[in-house]
Order: sequence, then C-alpha cells, then structure tokens
Amino acid sequence: MLRYIINLGFVFTVLQLTAQSARIDSRLLASDDVQPFYVSYEQKPSFASIDPAWNKERKGQAVYDLLRQEADASQEELKQLLAARGIDYRSFFITNMVYVSGGDKSLIREIANLKGVSRITAQSVFMAENVQAEAFIGFRDSTYVDWGILKIGADKVWEMGIHGEGAVVAGGDTGYDWEHPALRSKYRGYRAESDTADHNYNWHDAIHQISPLHGDSVPLPELNPCGLDVRYPCDDNRHGTHTMGTMVGEDTINKIGVAPGARWMACRNMERGYGSPLTYLECFEFFLAPTDLQGLNPDPSLAPHVINNSWSCPEIEGCDTSNFFLLQQAVDHLKAAGIVVVVSAGNSGSRGCESVSTPAAIFENSFTVGATRSNDTIAGFSSRGPVRVDGSGRMKPNVSAPGVSVLSSILDGRYARFSGTSMAGPHVAGAVALMISANPSIAGHVEEIESILEQTAVYTIDSMCTEADSLWYRNNTYGYGRIDVYEAVLRAMDFVSTTQEAQDILPLEIYPNPFHRQLTISSPYPLLSGRMIWTDISGRTVLNSRVQFFQGPNNIELPRSDQPTARLLLYRFIEDKGKVFSGKIIQW
Repeated sequence: MLRYIINLGFVFTVLQLTAQSARIDSRLLASDDVQPFYVSYEQKPSFASIDPAWNKERKGQAVYDLLRQEADASQEELKQLLAARGIDYRSFFITNMVYVSGGDKSLIREIANLKGVSRITAQSVFMAENVQAEAFIGFRDSTYVDWGILKIGADKVWEMGIHGEGAVVAGGDTGYDWEHPALRSKYRGYRAESDTADHNYNWHDAIHQISPLHGDSVPLPELNPCGLDVRYPCDDNRHGTHTMGTMVGEDTINKIGVAPGARWMACRNMERGYGSPLTYLECFEFFLAPTDLQGLNPDPSLAPHVINNSWSCPEIEGCDTSNFFLLQQAVDHLKAAGIVVVVSAGNSGSRGCESVSTPAAIFENSFTVGATRSNDTIAGFSSRGPVRVDGSGRMKPNVSAPGVSVLSSILDGRYARFSGTSMAGPHVAGAVALMISANPSIAGHVEEIESILEQTAVYTIDSMCTEADSLWYRNNTYGYGRIDVYEAVLRAMDFVSTTQEAQDILPLEIYPNPFHRQLTISSPYPLLSGRMIWTDISGRTVLNSRVQFFQGPNNIELPRSDQPTARLLLYRFIEDKGKVFSGKIIQW
C-alpha cells in the first residue's frame, strides 16, 4: 500500500511539472541563469456591461475600472512574493501582467504554481544591428501647404471652419520637441497666459535605461541626448517630432499638420529608435489612464481620442509569437475604451506579400496604415498583407495615406522631408481629429470612425497580394484605399446627426456573412419599425426602404451586383424611436 501511495505521489509530481512546463516558456527552462521574464494572468474582464452608445469618457472609466480591479486582485500574491525576495518588478493593468527583472528556474517554477498564472514568457535580448534611416534631412521651405494635406482634402475641411478644435491626439515615439514653433502652442500642457507648460497628464517617459541594442560597452545615461526619465517632452531622435508635426503642426510659414486646431499629448517609448514590449506597454497604459509626473493619480477622462503609433516591435526588440498577446490585449482594451489606435504598416514592402508582420500593425483592432506617393500609387517600401505571422491571414493595411517626401518638423525649430509609413499614420490620426472636431458626439465610437474612413477612402485595385473575390472593395496593398478626410468629415457629420439622440444601439443579428441574395435579421423585440438603408463602398444606395422586424428571424433579399466579384455593403437600420443598428457585410 505504501508503495502504491508513493507511486501516486510520483505521478502527481510529474503531472504538476508537466502542467508547469506548458505554462513556462521553454527558453526559461533551458538555462540556469537568472533571467528577466513576464508573468501573465488569465485575462477575464467582461466588457458586456459597457454600452456601445456610451461616450468616450464613460467607456474609458469603465474599462479602466475593470482592468485595474482585475490586476489588483490577481497579482497581489506575486507582488508579495517578489517584495519578500527583494526582486524588482513592474505591474501592468492594461494587460494583466507583471514584468520580473530576474529570477532562476526555481523561482519561475514557484511562480507558475501561483493562482491564476496563465503563462511565463521570456524577455528576449538580442545583439545590436545596424538600422538604415528611412528618410533624409532637408531644410525649411518658404510658405507652403504640404502635398499630403492637399491630397487627403484637409484644406477643404479647414475651409469649413474645422481645424481639429476639441480633439486630443497622442503619440508614442522617440519623444517630441515640444518647444518647436509648429508644436508649442498645440501642446495640451501649454499655458499661453504664462508662456509655460504643465506636463502632468500630458507627458510620460517610458525610457528608464539605455537600450542594449545600441551595443554600447557601458550603457551610460549620458549617451542619450535627453537623458532618462525626462519630466518634459524631449526627442532623442527627431522621428517623433516629425510625426507630431504631421498631426497638428503649423507655424506662420509652414502648414504641415492635418488638424492644427487639435491638442497633443505624448509618451516616449523608444530610446534613440529602439523600444521593447515593456516600453510600448507602458505608454499604452499611460494613454488609457494618464497620470501625473510621478506616475500617480491616473485619470481616464484625460485619455486622448486617437493614438499615432509610427513604430513596430520586431523580433530584435523582443516581440515574437510567444508574447504578441501582450500588445494585442493592450490594443483591444484601448479600443474598448473608445480610443482609435492608428498604427503604421511598416517599411518592409520590398519583401512583397505578408510583410505586415510585426506588432502592433498585425492586430485586428489596430487601424493599420500603408503609405502612398503623390500620384496615389503605393510606396515600394509600404508593407503588405495578408498577416501570416500569427496564422490569422487577416487583410492589412486598413487604409493608406501620404507617406513619401512628407514635410514636417524636426529638432531645433527645423523642418525636413521624411518618407515611410511612419509619415502616413499621422495623416490618419489627424483625420480622426478633424472628424471628432466636426462632430464631437462621434468621439469614442471607434468602429464608426474607422468604418467611415474606410468607406470614404479612394480605392485602387491591386491584385498582388489579394484573392480575386476580395478585390472589389479592399486589398492587401492599399487596404480600402487612400483616405479622403473631406468626405470622411461629411459622412461623420451625417452619421452623428442621425444617431446623436439614440440612447443605445439595437441588439440585432444579421447573418450569414458573407451572403448571396438572402440573409436573416434576428430581433429580440416583438416589433421594430423603421428605415433600412444599404449602400456600397462608394456610397451608392443599394436599397432604402421602410421595414418591420418581428421577434425572431426575419428573411430579406437584396439585389445582386452585376460585378463578378464580392462587394462590401454598409447597412443602417434607424428605428422610429431613434435607436440605431449599423455595420458592414459582404455579398458574393
């Protein structure tokens, strides 16, 4: 009997170690060294209680509360353990994760047994590589409106008296020269009456150490021109300042910003061009709930409307398939909080199809942007979909925007022309600001904002990386097309005027998707009466009629297009009492 019990104990031990190994990155178990790692917890926040019709502030507070409560409850045991051992760590709530500065296999196995731990992932470290600059330096022009502004129609929006007033854009990048003449008065922390600035809630520096990727023999803080943990916006590279200029920049000579009436806030997530999953997450968390300069007293009501992310996290920076989920969850939660996450597609277009391959461009809830030339053709460097690195096969980019020889601000009051999808993304972030300025009640309705930008884009067919049945409405080179902010603002104004009195969104179900001629609309209500409007991607009306939906499934038929390929349809049901249901569906 004793031998039998011992055998059972042995079996239990083996099963326990097997379960541990399934949760622990194999790279951590292959070494006896002390290593840094991420401890992730089961992500279980339910956003079902968040009404899609809520405004941005209410959504943001609700998401913050849910994430904060979950992280505090699940991470407490680990925090106590690490504090008792004197081990440095950083806790995150935007994704339920704790970064541990170092531990051996014994500690890692002990942590794997803690309640709620879902996986423990290695923090990758790589040797430095040379990085080619994506742009060249130029000099300040005479009086000039940059070509990208004109191409997307931002100047026509300005003529309507809309410049971005009331909207807040954010940037996570190499930092920002806040005193540049094109940016100073646009900074949310700037106080014109005293010509000073309050950086609390407007700036955060996630750079706490020199990146090992530079290969410096001694990683001294003095190597960075801004230093570390800077308490005011500073740019150690010029890249960030250039992107912000495209969003909001303007001085008496150069009109370089899409939304010069908007205000900006920022976070430095790259040290002279190199970031890491930690720095990117830290900035995302700051944007969800901005803090004071001590990192305390978070306030989700001060979150931006849109974040521009002109960066990628390649494997050299520590992002790989084992930890993609960390940044993905952050993007998902920002979108749930009513914040548009604009991400540059990347500059790997020379690799052809499937070159959109790094976070955060690869994620479903990132609004990914490719780069176009002044003649509306795609830039050769612009990365293309579909996304294969995560096995999803999803189409990317979402849209495209001007990204070749774009004039904008750099350090020390100067200007330069840069090229890259880094320059395209800010055009889209600025476009979001103009839409929100035109109709503030659309703020926080991320899906609607993104759909409008897609619907109004100037489409170019490209069959290089896309299956034929999808070419009619979108492809993996241009996405839905090059943005047209003038048309997007007009559509946004129409959308908001139709829905601003609605108290909630109707929980209708429409299926199948895709469909051929017949589809089903399922309603939970005894009777719904209203108007159903169907349009194609160019805005042409396919069907506009009064309808009645009874409880349960209701079958309807739509006419087929003469086109041999599939098409994207946009639908909106406006109920007689003001409630609205809208979305998009594919007809083949």
